[in-house]
Amino acid sequence: MKFIFLIAGTILIILFSWFLSIKYKRYHGIARFFAFESIFLLVYMNYKVWFHNPFSPLQIVSWILLFLSAYVVIDGYLLLRRQGKPAGKNFENTSRIVKTGVYQYIRHPLYLSVFLLGTGVMLKQMGPAQLILGAINLIAVYITARIEEKEMVAKFGNEYLEYMKETRMFLPFVL
Repeated sequence: MKFIFLIAGTILIILFSWFLSIKYKRYHGIARFFAFESIFLLVYMNYKVWFHNPFSPLQIVSWILLFLSAYVVIDGYLLLRRQGKPAGKNFENTSRIVKTGVYQYIRHPLYLSVFLLGTGVMLKQMGPAQLILGAINLIAVYITARIEEKEMVAKFGNEYLEYMKETRMFLPFVL
């Protein structure tokens, strides 16, 4: 039963990550698969200890990262929907660069939220496998963002290059 759950989850992540990317010829979703898959595996490995020792330092940091991840993804998604003027139902297919809200400081708040989510889940119970999956998440998010930046430069040209000079990739004023 566990094996079927893992296979079904992976298939759903593949469909979610790859379908729209291939359909719209935006290939960052292929790299994004590894970020989502690592989070899926981390949740699977750590779900039994999700609420153990709720006031331990790691659990507190974990919950802070999980709530921060939720805030960043909701804010970033709503800004893209409202101000990015997406073509069709795909909120990623924006017709404008969003430069307000969290986007005035960082270019990839949605990927930052994926990293925060993965790290928050990893901290629920840290072990060698969780650390490896956390590293995979970090690397996959970075590669995904780099691929998407190339796609955005191809789409928006100099306007996006200027935006890249004005903002950081993930952390305001730092990275």
